Amino acid sequence: MRELRIGGLTISVPIIQGGMGVGISMSGLAAAVANEGGVGVISSAGLGLVYRKSAADYLAASIYGLKEEIRKTKEKTAGIFGVNIMVALSNFEDMIRTAIAEKVDIIFSGAGLPLDLPRFLQQDSTTKLVPIVSSGKAARILCERWMSKFGYLPDAFVVEGPKAGGHLGFKRENIDDPHYTLEVLIPEVVEAVKPFEDQYKKEIPVIAAGGIYTGEDAFDIMEKGAKGVQLGSRFVTTKECDASDSFKQVYIDAKENDMEIIQSPVGMPGRAIKNGFLDKVRLGLKIPIRCPFKCIKTCDISKSPYCIINALYSAYKGNMNDGYVFAGSNAFRATKITTVKEIFKEMIADFTKKEVSPPM
Repeated sequence: MRELRIGGLTISVPIIQGGMGVGISMSGLAAAVANEGGVGVISSAGLGLVYRKSAADYLAASIYGLKEEIRKTKEKTAGIFGVNIMVALSNFEDMIRTAIAEKVDIIFSGAGLPLDLPRFLQQDSTTKLVPIVSSGKAARILCERWMSKFGYLPDAFVVEGPKAGGHLGFKRENIDDPHYTLEVLIPEVVEAVKPFEDQYKKEIPVIAAGGIYTGEDAFDIMEKGAKGVQLGSRFVTTKECDASDSFKQVYIDAKENDMEIIQSPVGMPGRAIKNGFLDKVRLGLKIPIRCPFKCIKTCDISKSPYCIINALYSAYKGNMNDGYVFAGSNAFRATKITTVKEIFKEMIADFTKKEVSPPM
C-alpha cells in the first residue's frame, strides 16, 4: 500500500482508524494502530464520563481525560496519531485548544462543518487539520472559507459515506440512494479540491471512510482517487480496542439484518446494531428525566427519548440494557477477536494481491 502524506507527515500505511466514542477508541487502540504505521485516533466524545471522577464537572473532566489519553498514547507509540473532535460538542473549542496545545499530530473534525478550525492554531502549532465531509460542496466551502479567512487549506479530507457507523452526515432518504455512495462521493470531492491544490501548490489527499472492511475494498476505492482509507468497525473486535469484551461480542454475534438506521437524539440519523434498548425507544418507553451533561449542542432534551451520552457510555462498559452499539454496515462480518497487527497484515496482503492481479 502506498504512503500517505498529510501536511508534513508521512504515513507508511494509508490506514486511518476512525474515532469511535464513547470510550471505544482511546489510547489502547490508537497507539496500536500507530505502531503498525497507520494513524491511530482518540475519540474525544464522552471522555468527561470516562474520567468523571477526575474533575468537578463533565466539561472539566473532558479536558482532563483528553490530556490523559494523549499522554498515554505518546507513552505507547512514537507513531502518528490524532484526535476526533465533533463540531457538535458543546465544548468543541476547549477540546480543540487542548489537542493543539498537547501537540497531537492531527485533528479530525466532523458532525458539522468546522468553518473556523484554523483560528485555533498558534505560531508554533504542529497539528494538521482534517475535516470530515460528506460532499464535494462541503469540501469546496471549507477550502474557500479557510483560505479567505485564515490563509490555510485543509491538510486532507476524510469523506464519510453512508455505510459508516454512528452519526451520518446524510438525510435519511439519501442513505440508500445510489447517488450518495462512497464510490460517487470520492471522485466528487477529489474534483472539488483539485483547483485549490493547483492554485496553491498544496496536496490535499482525500481519505475514504464508511463500509471499508478489506484490502480489496481499500484498493477499489483508491482506484477512484482516494489516497487512504479510514476504518472504524473493523478495529472494534481487536484485543487492543478500549471497549469492554461485552461490547465487542455484540459485533461478533450480529447478523446482517441486525444493522439498522436510527434517529439519534442529536438530530442526525445513525447506524447501530439492533437490541432491546432500541426496541424500547421505538415503543416510546424511554424518557429522560433531565439532561445531565449538555454535551451536544444539537440535543434537545424536551424531544429526546434518552440521553445518548449515557447510552453509549453504558454500552462501552458492557451494559446493553441501558445502551446500544454504533456500527458500520459491515460490522456483522466480524467472527472473532483478533489483533490490530493481524488486521494490518491481512489488509496489506489483500490489497497487494488485488494490485498485482491482472484485470478480468
